[in-house]
Amino acid sequence: MTELSASPQAETSFAAILTPHRSLGPKGFAVLMGAVCIISFSTGLLFYLIGAWPVVGFMGLDVALIYIAFKLNYRAARLYETVDLTQTALTVTRVQPSGKAQVWSFNPYWVRLNLEDRIGRSSELSIASHGKRLVFATFLTDPEREDFAQALSTSLSANKAADPA
Repeated sequence: MTELSASPQAETSFAAILTPHRSLGPKGFAVLMGAVCIISFSTGLLFYLIGAWPVVGFMGLDVALIYIAFKLNYRAARLYETVDLTQTALTVTRVQPSGKAQVWSFNPYWVRLNLEDRIGRSSELSIASHGKRLVFATFLTDPEREDFAQALSTSLSANKAADPA
């Protein structure tokens, strides 16, 4: 999660970019795949030498499936959400890994921010206003979601207090 500070020339009072966390970077992925390949090759070679040559193909299939699973995981990590708060609008933009963006806009004066703790599952952060409800920041961990909810709640309160109307 990355928070951006408010810029003095813009009317944005809060801006944040929310991104999913992935603990294995590109270098770690290369090392892991190298280790998987070496183990798979040596195991496959062992089976080949004892006469069980069909096992070699399955060892290669294992490597291919692990590679595909990681690539799909990295593709899913391209999902991100932006949250922008101005005096007149709270805007949440969700950008899918494909690049398709969805935008929701709420009046910050009427918006309710709700962080619901759910027993045995992750908490749920949502925004509700005038019958519309949006659940967002689903890919954050519970502590990250709590910190973000606190920061956004503080900004919403300050925004309401500064509202001249």
